[in-house]
Amino acid sequence: MVTLHSGKQIIIDNKRIASKEEAAAVSQEEAFKNTLTYQVLKKHNHSDNMEHLQIQFDSMGVYDNTYVGILQTAYASGLKEFPMPCVFTNCHNCLCAVGGTINTDVHKYAESACKKSGGIFVPPHEAVIHQYMREMIVKSGDMSIVSDSHTRYGTQGSLSIGEGGPELAKAMLGKYYEIDYPEVIAVFLTGAPKPWVGPMDVALSIIGKVFKNNFVKNKVLEFVGPGVSSLSMDFRNGIDTMTTESACLSSLWSTDEKTEEYFKIHNRPDDYKKMVPGNAALYDGIVEIDLDTIVPMIALPFHPSNAYPLADVIAEPEKYLSMVEEEAKRVFENNPDIHLDLLSKIHDGKINVDQGAIAGCAAGSFENICAVDTIAKKLNKGLGTFPLNIYPASQPIMYELNKAGVLNDLMTYGVRVKTAFCGPCFGASDAPGNNDFCIRHSTRNFPNREGSNPATGQIASVALMDSKSIAATAFNGGYLTSAEDVPVEYYTPEYHFNSDIYKNIVYNGYKNPKPETEIVYGPSIKDWPKMVALTDNLLLQVASVIRDEVTTTDELIPSGETASYRSNPYKISEFTLIRKDPHYVGNAKAIQEYETARRNGDAKKTAEVYEVLKAAGVTADTEELMKTTGIGSVLYAKRPGDGSAREYAASCQKVLGGLANICIEYATKRYRSNCVNWGILPFTNPDKEIVLEPGEYVYLPGIRKAVEEGATKVTATVIGTDGSTRPMELELKNVTEAEKKVLLAGSLINFYKEEK
Repeated sequence: MVTLHSGKQIIIDNKRIASKEEAAAVSQEEAFKNTLTYQVLKKHNHSDNMEHLQIQFDSMGVYDNTYVGILQTAYASGLKEFPMPCVFTNCHNCLCAVGGTINTDVHKYAESACKKSGGIFVPPHEAVIHQYMREMIVKSGDMSIVSDSHTRYGTQGSLSIGEGGPELAKAMLGKYYEIDYPEVIAVFLTGAPKPWVGPMDVALSIIGKVFKNNFVKNKVLEFVGPGVSSLSMDFRNGIDTMTTESACLSSLWSTDEKTEEYFKIHNRPDDYKKMVPGNAALYDGIVEIDLDTIVPMIALPFHPSNAYPLADVIAEPEKYLSMVEEEAKRVFENNPDIHLDLLSKIHDGKINVDQGAIAGCAAGSFENICAVDTIAKKLNKGLGTFPLNIYPASQPIMYELNKAGVLNDLMTYGVRVKTAFCGPCFGASDAPGNNDFCIRHSTRNFPNREGSNPATGQIASVALMDSKSIAATAFNGGYLTSAEDVPVEYYTPEYHFNSDIYKNIVYNGYKNPKPETEIVYGPSIKDWPKMVALTDNLLLQVASVIRDEVTTTDELIPSGETASYRSNPYKISEFTLIRKDPHYVGNAKAIQEYETARRNGDAKKTAEVYEVLKAAGVTADTEELMKTTGIGSVLYAKRPGDGSAREYAASCQKVLGGLANICIEYATKRYRSNCVNWGILPFTNPDKEIVLEPGEYVYLPGIRKAVEEGATKVTATVIGTDGSTRPMELELKNVTEAEKKVLLAGSLINFYKEEK
């Protein structure tokens, strides 16, 4: 059972939640400093107070979906040598037939950059980014920043953060990561999970309880309590990775003998530090979990928070699959040709699943895959035509599974075992068939993320489950089955880490840069376009209006095969919102033509769009307007940016001339940061029924001055397609001094160029 305790709470001796009387006797000022989070942030803060933090990290990581754009930004801003260990993994764009030579060209680009500037290059299929960071890099009490939203190394005592590319570029340049001191939520664990319960079951139980009510949004989750000791490190890692889907900022766990043993196994005993909260630690809320009561769970499409007990879904298939079909109608309301028919999956009262996958940072652990093998042996029958694909998270894990005979067992039963790759998590491999219903132990089940493309009439859906229940399903003829119904005695062989695998292939150039190295550029690697500073006024046309409650980064810029084009800002921008609003790119480009004309001094062309300003009472001539009034597009969405840290969700808008977003609130801090770093004004408007339509204009007179002066509210004029006008109040909340400078410069790249 998961119980939420709101408001200030005290945990005593890492053993119990304080009563009101006990809490009243505690000094809150001292208890505030007793959390693990405070201890780590205090150590890494370089500002003069703990309210507004300036963090310097101990390590960083990037991967082949993101590192080209990050490096281009960093090199353009003066990067010479990486100031800390910087890991470059190649775990996303590994299918090198997609996009022709692009992916291999990108890998060569990164390898040459690591040699030039002293980076660590992990070749394709060796490890997914987070597994390598856990195995080789992070330490207890440190902080790491990685260009992926699932950056969670809290189980080792590392308070690490997933961010967009520009924040990584800043770290490469030795700049501070600025953030206000976050609220801290204790995840207080008691008891121990049942044998048939896995880490995804615990994670989904948490996410289902806290996501939709924003209980932990942008806060740090601190896992404490006597129940921590009942969990293995692989089990902890599986929960930890999934905390991203709760919308929290990061996570941190108390450490113990099992953590110490983990570091010893990976030949890094000195990197361990015992970390427990003080005798009385103050939290901003508690998520209390009795691990004894957790049951196998399933997250139905199209979000990890759609979490239900698996037994309930098995017992009432029509009820739950009808719910998913209704949700699909809402999700794909702009595409009337899409019809998801999951009720056809019910055969004799049972749900027939089409595919299973176990992969990546959440599931590709040694222990998880051994559990699958245990169930396979218990049921002792082949998969038949049911496709089950398993991806160990690193070559050392695969090596040990092979040595233990686990891989031979699984392959004999029909499992396809593949090398380390994040593909199933974001739709770059294991794409299902049209109308398929799939189960995965991976991180997300957002619409389209599994690889289907509704724009061309394809649709599929994914439910998230733990590896144990996936194995029970796969070896039960593909009928949805709970691991609880396949009682086995789980056994995990002793794990030995073969460090020679990395020694023999990973390039480690940290503290040994070779500046004479020439960067290798493939033909599809393109630099960022030139961007201009914020003009005095802005005329923005509404390019798209999205009224979904939440818009994910997968909808803003699709994952999957499009990831191959992320080394080319122009090419990748063509896919912006393609699966949500296919008209967006054309609309944005149409208004961008006028900005191009303005920059080129084409008064005749530019005058065509400035005509609309007459409705707002603007009488200046075209020549004057061309000097003072920039032209671009604006996107409206209620809560954009849930999901990935990928900067392309913002940079693609900017490449297409997007200069502002309007929303009720930003779904994540990292997406808002991406927008700011690309010079996109992060407007909010709390009106849930805001009236804006594509084709209308938003005129912002004096916007540069407003930003310069730190205005938190600005008044815009909306110009309708019929020439009518109406005022709109917009907010510019929580813009820091550093963010103000970036917005005025027009982008982080521009700001750093101005600094030189």
